[in-house]
Amino acid sequence: MAEEHPGYRAPQVKDIVGISYRQLDYWDRTGLVRPSIREAGGSGTQRLYSFQDLLVLRVIKKLLEAGVGLQQIRKAVDYLRESKHPLHSVTLMSDGNRIYLPESPEAVVDLLAKGQGVFAIAINKVASDLEGSLAKTQRRSRPAAKAGGG
Repeated sequence: MAEEHPGYRAPQVKDIVGISYRQLDYWDRTGLVRPSIREAGGSGTQRLYSFQDLLVLRVIKKLLEAGVGLQQIRKAVDYLRESKHPLHSVTLMSDGNRIYLPESPEAVVDLLAKGQGVFAIAINKVASDLEGSLAKTQRRSRPAAKAGGG
C-alpha cells in the first residue's frame, strides 16, 4: 500500500530532486511546475509541493541532463497534463531534440528505425528512485532515540 506523502517545502525539494533553488523558483514563476499543495502567498508563506510535483521535477531534471531543451520539456509536461495519462504508466522517449510518448511497441520500433540515438525514461522507475531518496531523507532528519528510555 502506498504511503501518504506530506507536502515538501522548497529547500527540501531542491535537495531531493537535485536542482538549484533558482531553477525551482524559475519553473514555478513560469508555470512549468507549480506547487500543487500550496503556492507562496506572500511574505512568510512557503510553497508546498506534492510527491507528484517532485516526480515531474525529477523527470525534468533527467531530460535536461540528457540534453533535451527546456522548450521541448515544457511541451512534454503540458502534453502529460492534458493527456491525463497516469504518470506512473508513462515511458517518455527522446532523441535529444524531441520527446515522444510511444503509444505502442510499434511506435517504439518506428522511432528506433529512424536511426537516431534514443533514450527512454520510465516514470515508474523514477518514482521508485524518488521514494528511496525520500526514505533516506526522512531517516536522516529523524532525531536519534534516547538511550535507556522508560
